[in-house]
Amino acid sequence: MELSTIFGCLAALSFVLVAWQLIVGLRFPFRRRTTANGNSCGITILKPVKGCDEETEACLLSWFEQDYDGAVQILFGVASLADPAVPIIERLIRTHPERQASLVHCEQNGGVNPKVSTLLQLHQHSIHPFLCVTDADVWAPHDYLREAAALLSSPRVGLINSFYQIKYRQGLGPRWEAFATNADFWSQVLQSATIKPLDFALGAAMVFRREEFEKSGGFQSIADHLADDYVLGRNLARRGLEIRLSSVVVECRSSSSSFYSAWLHQLRWARTIRTCEKQALPYFLSILGNATFWPWLWWMVVPVPQTGWAVLGLVTFRAIQGAILERRVTGRWDVTSIPMAWIKDGLQVAVWLLAFLGRTIWWRDARYRVNPGGKLTRIG
Repeated sequence: MELSTIFGCLAALSFVLVAWQLIVGLRFPFRRRTTANGNSCGITILKPVKGCDEETEACLLSWFEQDYDGAVQILFGVASLADPAVPIIERLIRTHPERQASLVHCEQNGGVNPKVSTLLQLHQHSIHPFLCVTDADVWAPHDYLREAAALLSSPRVGLINSFYQIKYRQGLGPRWEAFATNADFWSQVLQSATIKPLDFALGAAMVFRREEFEKSGGFQSIADHLADDYVLGRNLARRGLEIRLSSVVVECRSSSSSFYSAWLHQLRWARTIRTCEKQALPYFLSILGNATFWPWLWWMVVPVPQTGWAVLGLVTFRAIQGAILERRVTGRWDVTSIPMAWIKDGLQVAVWLLAFLGRTIWWRDARYRVNPGGKLTRIG
């Protein structure tokens, strides 16, 4: 009876948590554009690039096609001029002379984090008061900069970031990663924001003031961190500035090509979150929101018809919740959302456990150790 009560309460708690995610997810004003006067401050876009695929050109092109009234400078950084993305970048610069765009060879080593090392060198060439940091695989709607700059017009606001959806390829690994981001990640961020103001940033696309950023420590302060976006937002929040979310959704158009690479990415993400400052306990408690694991565990402990019907109702709700949330961010229904909710929850139990059983990760074809506080040490 005691075990039945304990696991029944855990199953009920998981239902409450996913229902909470659904409510905040339905309330978020996706695609609602601001009516405030636009901000025409100049923006420098810093874009580190490494490698390319069939989506790279479309992603980079979207930043040339931004509908923004102010001046825009685009700086692309590569560690090697032999990078296969270089011809694409040079062609885009050549065919868009109206944009102030440049390719920068970032050959110096400015920190353990190779992405931030490139950003450090790109920042030396930036000229505008607003900075936009965005990953190479991010495609942005044409009004992204306009909306972000409008929200940044208040002096109390330190950074604007956006939710992102993953445009996935075929295969279980890519689909797993896409569902984890498109359904669960953004709604969990909103859930956290109902408890306390955001004090971290989402790294796919961020816009912030150059002056405040430099006062908070700049890129040098995050050069050895794996979760550079998290620390960047935290540094600005510590200065009393607000971190806000734009209603514009960007797309990450590069995802894992195999289940193994998806596994390594999810494990890297989990170990990163666990080692971030003040995130160990929240990450440990995150397993309580697994609305597939706890109901089935309850059924295994108490395999009676009444429990079976309750479990069926709970896991069905979880699948429907995941499908609705994924549609909210992608704008379309996907029939695979139903089984992916259960598959993702099952895999997440293993990832959650392994996050506490080691500190080693693979990133950009290199092996690192994630130290307490989220700092990196390269191995080998």
